[in-house]
Amino acid sequence: VLRAVVLYQGLWRFASLPDLANLVRGALAGVLLIVALLFLLGVLPDVPRRVLFPYPIALVFMLGLPRLLYRLWKDYRQASHRADAKRVLVLGAGRTAETLLRDLRSDGRYQPVGLLDDNLALKGAKVQSVPVLGTLDELPYLAQETAPNLIVIAMPSASAAEMQRVVALCDETGLPFRTVPRLSDMLAGKPQRLELSEVRIEDLLGRQPVQFDAQSGAGTVAGRRVMVTGAGGSIGSELARQCAAAGATSILLFERAELPLDEITTELQREFPQVQIRPMLADCGDATACRIALAGGIDYVFHAAACKQLPMLEGQVREALRNNVGGTAVVARACREAGVGHFVLISTDKAIYPVNVLGASKRFAELACQTELRGSAVRLSIVRFGNVLDSAGSVVPLFRRQIAAGGPVTVTHPEVTRYFMTIPEACQLILHSVSLGHESGAVYALDMGRPVAIRELAEQMIRLSGKRPGIDIAVSYTGLRPGEKLHEILFHPDERYQRTRHPRILQAQPREADAAALRGLLDRMDALLHDPGAEAALAALLREAVPEYRPGAPQGDDPYPEDLNPV
Repeated sequence: VLRAVVLYQGLWRFASLPDLANLVRGALAGVLLIVALLFLLGVLPDVPRRVLFPYPIALVFMLGLPRLLYRLWKDYRQASHRADAKRVLVLGAGRTAETLLRDLRSDGRYQPVGLLDDNLALKGAKVQSVPVLGTLDELPYLAQETAPNLIVIAMPSASAAEMQRVVALCDETGLPFRTVPRLSDMLAGKPQRLELSEVRIEDLLGRQPVQFDAQSGAGTVAGRRVMVTGAGGSIGSELARQCAAAGATSILLFERAELPLDEITTELQREFPQVQIRPMLADCGDATACRIALAGGIDYVFHAAACKQLPMLEGQVREALRNNVGGTAVVARACREAGVGHFVLISTDKAIYPVNVLGASKRFAELACQTELRGSAVRLSIVRFGNVLDSAGSVVPLFRRQIAAGGPVTVTHPEVTRYFMTIPEACQLILHSVSLGHESGAVYALDMGRPVAIRELAEQMIRLSGKRPGIDIAVSYTGLRPGEKLHEILFHPDERYQRTRHPRILQAQPREADAAALRGLLDRMDALLHDPGAEAALAALLREAVPEYRPGAPQGDDPYPEDLNPV
């Protein structure tokens, strides 16, 4: 009976109430079995009841007490051997905190000294024998009273605003702090116990992550043949992962850098053996390579390949036009010839009223796609991104490196703001844009909330590192770089936007240009790209193709009325 209730399979140094419940069930089942046997043998009336009733109690006591003493002895020995254990103050007193306390006790490297929670009814209560000392606002005072070495935030469901408040309170104490992973992260396959980690910068961006219907996005590419250009980049590689996870039958990885291509190919072949992964080392400007890639039949082409380094491109007009515009036109033309079902261009919010080569070239690329695919059976979608956290060239990795080096953290201007989105949000936006509506040429963007002040982002990251901005690590202002502007917007005023059936995805009508004029500009550009002395002519052509392009606009000039901002 005791074996049936897995009594002998438990690790008693981790014993808890469920194990005690198993023990009680086993004892009761044993008594019932004995009573049944005595009844069948006809001797039940001869057995005194004062023997039967105390039996399960004695059994639980005799089996449970040694195990309880063993558990207590193990915990005591572990704690006594950890005289150098870190004193931990836990923020939050919910289920996550209770699980965390169990882990901390079994670990032995940490000694919980108290809990803080804004629920006043919990003050004075105990969780796992650890007292709830007060509210979160009392953290600076109670940190002095309890003298912890570490603060742990056990509030995985806290909103961005709540997390900002908690981080600010932690910063007042001057103590290091960590957090526990979200439940969604644990279910996604990561740690099965509550491992401590740094507070993620995504938690402090002032908005909740956009939630997408996984089935809707997955249904877009399930059973389809997909091609991703720029597949070795931050966006392209994550997009390929999500397409594989969504059930695409084959994914063609089109990339000109061999090492990133090899890395993403190896990863996908290992993680998704059921998906046909086809790497192709080639440049988007190679028309023959594009035709070869599409010859086997492709349903969806996601065009993520582009030059994106803003300051670098200010002096590289030729390459910006060759890759961002010419490469896009070549891929779009090949899609039209091959009869691809859907072409998705990944663009940027910098394409609206551009003041830099990057933004102007991406706007030119939008127009080139419209020109190449107009009148064809290929459906076109244009997806505009804000700044993507932790992507190649993002400001966040730069700030991390500067903080690790001891500073200073460089910000271009105290008032500069940017829209931010995570890499998973960016890729889900791409997949969902394909499933929204059937109008070719539509422009999509994510409602990213209010733009984030880069100065505040830098200061938050310094605090997350356990340092104080302006004291431990300096923040210096370098001035806006050539081609940089203070603020971005998502849509041009002539692009009438509306919300789609997903409330956080915005759709706008495209602005189209004269097809004949655009084709003439593309032909002239192709000719100039072969002329080694045509840099100035190419810059002039870019201004002609994108009339709103204002190269060299006064630094700090913001030509965008606030009412143009859709979010």
